[in-house]
Parts: sequence; structure tokens; C-alpha cells
Amino acid sequence: MRGAAVRSDDIVLDVGAGRGRLTAPLAERAGHVYAIEVDPVLAGRLRQRFSGRSNVTVVEGDALRVDLPDLPFRVVANLPFDGSTGILRRLLDDSHLARADVILEWEAARKRASCWPSTMLGIRWGVRYEFVLVRRLPAACFEPRPLVDAGLLRIVRREERLVPDGDHTHFCALVRAAFHHGRPLAALGGPASKRVARELGVGPSARPRDLDVHQWAALFTAVRSRR
Repeated sequence: MRGAAVRSDDIVLDVGAGRGRLTAPLAERAGHVYAIEVDPVLAGRLRQRFSGRSNVTVVEGDALRVDLPDLPFRVVANLPFDGSTGILRRLLDDSHLARADVILEWEAARKRASCWPSTMLGIRWGVRYEFVLVRRLPAACFEPRPLVDAGLLRIVRREERLVPDGDHTHFCALVRAAFHHGRPLAALGGPASKRVARELGVGPSARPRDLDVHQWAALFTAVRSRR
């Protein structure tokens, strides 16, 4: 909670709030907390526990479907391990997410923070957000104890996007095409694209996963400007 550095004017989502272990300290720090819980019994207990807190709203529902704030918001949460990718998709595709400090299964957290080899999701999200693996959390830290260790992942919206929001759809389409073909240059085509790729250190046999997000953004920008 100290590392999350929540401020008094922050809108914060606690996704999978459970019994409110994170909701309570968040309520002491944040301007408003939305405690999202799909289990109706736990949601009822949360409402009772925080009934005297005007800055806490309990949202009973699936995090994949509930409405998200239409203002910049943050997330501080211990995400359900078996649904973390879907929840991250929902959050990171929302232009209002400013920062997320989330606990994930260790391998999932490590994968998301890795700059190489790339993944389609990592490239898609990486032009908008920076990912940092803050620490490993042993399974013994949790109650009930999970079967695997966890990791604390910090996701911060870039002050300057690597690809403008208006081009994001086209950028994602190019990346999908490249992963489909198996070679970045096969999807791009043209001698000019190949020359740009050489300037970026991308060889003709490079696979999509061999390019980091900065190379993908630079390649897209160069090719789009020439077109």
C-alpha cells in the first residue's frame, strides 16, 4: 500500500475486493474507492463493513462487465489468478486507466514485465503503458495460501504514447498481421520498409517476438509516414 502511493484525490478500483483487506487501507488514503466483488455474499459483507464510509462504493458484479469510471482512475488489487489476463484486457483497453498496482501469479507478472521476447498483447499494451515487476510475493504471504508464488506488477500510463491513440487501431492491425505471417517484414513489404527495418536493427529473418515495443512503434511510424 505504501508503494502504491495513493493520493487523496485518486479514484481507485479494488478488483476482487473479497473481505476488504485492501479496501480498508485504500479508504483511508483515496478520494473514492470502488470495491468490485462478484460474490454476492462477500459484496453484502463489504456493504455492511463500509456503510459508514462515504468514499467507498461496493460494486457487485463481474469485473469484466461492470462500468468503469469515466475519469482517470487507478487500480490497487490482488487479482484472481485464474482471470487476471481478462481483467487486464478490460483495464488496459480503457483510456482512463492511469496506473495499476496489481498482484498476479508470479509467471504471469514476470511475462507481462518482460521486454523480450515480445507478445502480441505486450506490444499492444506497451505503446501506452510501462510495466515494472516490483517484487516477488511468496505463497506463504497469503491466506488462504495459493499453490504458487505471486508478483507485484506496476503498470503506469506513459506520459507520451509511443503510438498516438488515433493510430492505435492501425498499429494493432499491423502487429497482428506480422504475427500471423511469422515475419515482421513479410507483413510490411516494400524496399523502403526493409531499409527502415535495417536502420532499427531488425534483420530479414527476425520474428515478431524478436522486436521490442520501441522497435515496433518506430517501424510503424516510419512505414506509416512513407505511405
